[in-house]
Amino acid sequence: MKNGLKDKKVTVVGLARSGMAAALLLKKKGAEVSATDRGDSGDLRKTARALRGKGIKVEIGAHTRGFVKGKDLIVISPGIPEGSPVLKWAAEEKIPVIGEIELGYICCEAPIVAVTGTNGKSTTTTLIGRILKKAGKHAVVCGNIGNPFCGEIPKVRKDSVVVLEVSSFQLESIRRFRPHVAVVLNISQNHFDRHPDLKSYINAKARIFENQGRNDWAVLNYDDPLVRGLKAKTKAKTVFFSRKRGIPEMVCRQEELKIKGGHNIENVLASLCAASIFGVKPAAAREALVAFKGLEHRFEHVAEIGGVEFINDSKGTTVLATVMALESCDKPVILIAGGHDKGSDFRKARPAVASKAKKLVLIGEAKDRIRRQLSGTVPVVEAGSLEEAVRKAYSEAYPGDCVLLSPMCASFDMFKNFEERGKAFKQAVKGLLGA
Repeated sequence: MKNGLKDKKVTVVGLARSGMAAALLLKKKGAEVSATDRGDSGDLRKTARALRGKGIKVEIGAHTRGFVKGKDLIVISPGIPEGSPVLKWAAEEKIPVIGEIELGYICCEAPIVAVTGTNGKSTTTTLIGRILKKAGKHAVVCGNIGNPFCGEIPKVRKDSVVVLEVSSFQLESIRRFRPHVAVVLNISQNHFDRHPDLKSYINAKARIFENQGRNDWAVLNYDDPLVRGLKAKTKAKTVFFSRKRGIPEMVCRQEELKIKGGHNIENVLASLCAASIFGVKPAAAREALVAFKGLEHRFEHVAEIGGVEFINDSKGTTVLATVMALESCDKPVILIAGGHDKGSDFRKARPAVASKAKKLVLIGEAKDRIRRQLSGTVPVVEAGSLEEAVRKAYSEAYPGDCVLLSPMCASFDMFKNFEERGKAFKQAVKGLLGA
């Protein structure tokens, strides 16, 4: 199948980063490629022009059946919902449908470390890559972290290790995808705007093990009961990591790490387990860990103004992520939260908010629901924009406090993505210096 794409008629559905990467890879493999996206924006028109320049047929603004009929394969982007007409037409035409990571797998000759979980995926994926590189391995880090798997395939050699961040959305569309190492960090309520219930979400995550065999590995968080129970879902050899039990043994002291918080200790332990499967020595792992400063928008120290610390945790798009961020703060917190509601149960944040926060500043579509579900924990104020929220939070803060952006929500109501939201937060903080 790795050479079976030549002359195949393939349609790519969705032209964000992963869709564009899939279309270009298919073209390079000799397929006859079409691409369709129901959106119509300046960025999409630019993408369409670039793909047409490569000899790829493109439609934007709507999906039409003509782009599906007679095709050998459909490749979908992660954001394509189950009810999409394209999937209905493909089923009627009996055309196989795969996702972008499945296409990458088909074209990949190297072993894959796949990392999933509700929180910590990007940090752990990056850490595993850094450790492998420090040990002299040729590591290719990609996936949901921001650079699509298909776009990195030209860099992959037979002696590479691909470290791939994967989401539940991406795992829904796999067929034969088989990581040599599957890492599951944690599972909590998330994406209920897509998954009907927690069981459905867990089942989507568990597909990471679906094609593993006895020579593969599963790295699981023993401290998370939902993850620990996934041992029954895989035939692979299982390795547990545990912050509570000290497994595996740390290769450095916690105070040497530049990334802080118990959640990051879990990410470190998971990374050590995964890297050890490839024979990485403790000295190389230690060197990589102590040099790692963390990722932008993940519990990122932004500034200290008038004795008030500002932390950008824009990637905190789940309740659990925000709880972890609050628990990592050793100062009284003014929490900025809110955004696009993914169907989360914000009541689960009540104990952490009550014990760690002194005030809530709420923004976005979800602010009314968050206010109701966290009623009685701490005083609440509302803001019409993130910039206003930063000003209000600072006005409520005293020296020794922390203003934390950790929204518990997606960004799509006000921003293009969490990165744009995080940059807007940092710009607003910078604006305080000139106020």
